Amino acid sequence: MDKNVEEFLRAHNNFLPIRYSYSNIKKITRNFKQKLGEGGYGSVYKGTLRSGNEVAIKILKQSKANGQDFISEVATIGRIHHVNVVQLLGFCFEGSKQALVYNLMSNGSLDKHIFTDEVDKFLDYKRLYEIALGVARGIEYLHRGCDMQILHFDIKPHNILLDQNFIPKISDFGLARLYPTDHSIVSLIAARGTLGYMAPELFYKNIGSVSYKADVYSFGMLLMEMAGRRRNINANAERSSQIYFPLWVYDQVSELESVEMEEVVEEERMVIKQMIVVALWCIQLNPDHRPPMRKVLELLEGDIHKLQMPPKPLIYPRDEPVNNDKAEMELETFSTSSSAQIISASFPFGDSDFV
Repeated sequence: MDKNVEEFLRAHNNFLPIRYSYSNIKKITRNFKQKLGEGGYGSVYKGTLRSGNEVAIKILKQSKANGQDFISEVATIGRIHHVNVVQLLGFCFEGSKQALVYNLMSNGSLDKHIFTDEVDKFLDYKRLYEIALGVARGIEYLHRGCDMQILHFDIKPHNILLDQNFIPKISDFGLARLYPTDHSIVSLIAARGTLGYMAPELFYKNIGSVSYKADVYSFGMLLMEMAGRRRNINANAERSSQIYFPLWVYDQVSELESVEMEEVVEEERMVIKQMIVVALWCIQLNPDHRPPMRKVLELLEGDIHKLQMPPKPLIYPRDEPVNNDKAEMELETFSTSSSAQIISASFPFGDSDFV
């Protein structure tokens, strides 16, 4: 692994940020004094550079992928400069000691704000809508704005960070892959992502080809959660139809009923409805029937009264997913019955309308 990564670092030295020694990392974090969070990737600590700037330092766990997750993160973020993508300031690679240095996002990750009852973390719908637009712009940039097409494969609230002004930054590129911009279909050996946000074509073989539309699906799930302020999968729902939230919420929106959330004024209700309808388009079963992110932005910013409802979702029959032992996925709390409840729909117009 050391050889693979060192060869990569030498070959791409022209666009890489600062390389820190592990002793530097210890000084910056004051010997890892303040932990900010932890996940499947490792732990994040707060640090301060000599300039006085506060940073977040991700200490990566030892990987089984020959350093591929480290390379993916450095290779993708190292070439990205966009207001809605986290900026990599530096890195450390000394064998098993691997670290990534980012600007500190003082408002933490999006999940802490949409899955909370704490008043001080509550975001109004206008701010949630602006965050959704920012995330969509960031993903659109990854897909079309760089010299390479960057597919993230792990879009979810936990990986959306918020700065002091609540501007969203897409983070955690450990599963990301780079492809030439003219590649519409990509090849993957194993499913990658987080259950609940993974596009069905990543683990159901007969749905369609894997492409940038996998990120569109994940964004749709994220958007649904933002609008409903609840996780898409709710195993404790009183009614079984609510276990898979998109199926239940479709009826609520199409019948013009109030979605199950706190009392909101009409303007906010229309914002919620717009986010949900766009999300329903993004999570179409067939990847060809999902809009690209450029079109998603148009739908989010357009007139809600001109926004067409997608067809009635159907439950997709159970199929054999890929072997989870081989899949590169983070298993979160997830209703076991929900993995089969993927929606399908008959699409009223061709994908050419979205190109």
